Parts: sequence; structure tokens; C-alpha cells
Amino acid sequence: MRPRLTVTSMTMTFVLMAVAASVFGGEEMLSTSAVMPAFALTAHDGSLVSSAELLGTPYLLYYYPKADTPGCTQEACALRDSWSDVEKAGLAVFGVSYDTPEDNAAFAAKYHLPFLLLSDSKKELAEQVGAARALLPVPKRISYLVGRDGRVLKAYPSVRPAEHAQEVLADFRQLDGSR
Repeated sequence: MRPRLTVTSMTMTFVLMAVAASVFGGEEMLSTSAVMPAFALTAHDGSLVSSAELLGTPYLLYYYPKADTPGCTQEACALRDSWSDVEKAGLAVFGVSYDTPEDNAAFAAKYHLPFLLLSDSKKELAEQVGAARALLPVPKRISYLVGRDGRVLKAYPSVRPAEHAQEVLADFRQLDGSR
């Protein structure tokens, strides 16, 4: 005999699906050629980094869940270890999390990171670029490769921390029309 679905069990199913979507889903990512939303975020060194001043500079904007955790450390150190290739390519790199500038400063110092870590503690940019999660206190691990014109060259909805640096470099070499 098949179990009967009642209004209550169907309602509960929809509620659970909605909760799962908000925890794991969230806003949609920006698509290729979309303009990166305007932002101004505080870096771990106390400086302010804005999208307006980045026009003309290609950059990687990568969200990481939490400073000094295993996957985040692996991703940051892979970028650090590829830094000479990143510099040769002319690509700027910015890690972004909800961590405070002080927590990001400690993380950057501990692992000798040569790029800036930005604090999106109000989650404003995260919500605009699809990195926010409604029920979790950390952003998704996603990235955007942004061209000189401020448009998305490539969106990375899923990142393998140890391989991301090389993936981004290969994509940038292929997609950057100025080189």
C-alpha cells in the first residue's frame, strides 16, 4: 500500500526544499560579460579597494568561506605559490570573505599572502554576485575573472582550492584579448 501524501506532508516537503535552496543555493551568479557590481571594500591592510579604481586592470575576485580554515588556506597558498605567473600575466587578485580586516590581516601575515584580502562583512557584494547563503554565516567558494572593462570574463561556480590558481591563469591567458 502506498503512503498517502497529505496537505501537511506536502507543505513540509516544500518548506524543506525552500530551506535547502536558501542554504545551498542563494542568488544566481553573474554571467559572462555581465558588469561586476560597484563595490568598495576594506582590505586587510586598511586600504579601500573599489571597482571604480580597478577599471583598466584585470582581476580575480574570489570568495572564500573563512580565513585560516583548511580549504581557504589551500586556495590562498596555491595563489601565493603561483604569484610570479600571476604577476607576469598582469592579473590582480582579491580574496573576499565576511571576516574582519583584522582576521584577514592575521591570515595574510601567517601565510605570507602577496595579494589583498577584502572584508564584505555586510554581505552586500556577496548578495549581488551570488556568494551569499541565507542560512549559513559564510559565503560560497566562488570566483570571478574580471576583464579590464569591468565585465566578467569567466564565472567559477565551483572551485577546487588546490587547482584554482592554475585554472584561472590558463583561462586568463585564453580570454584576455590584450595579450
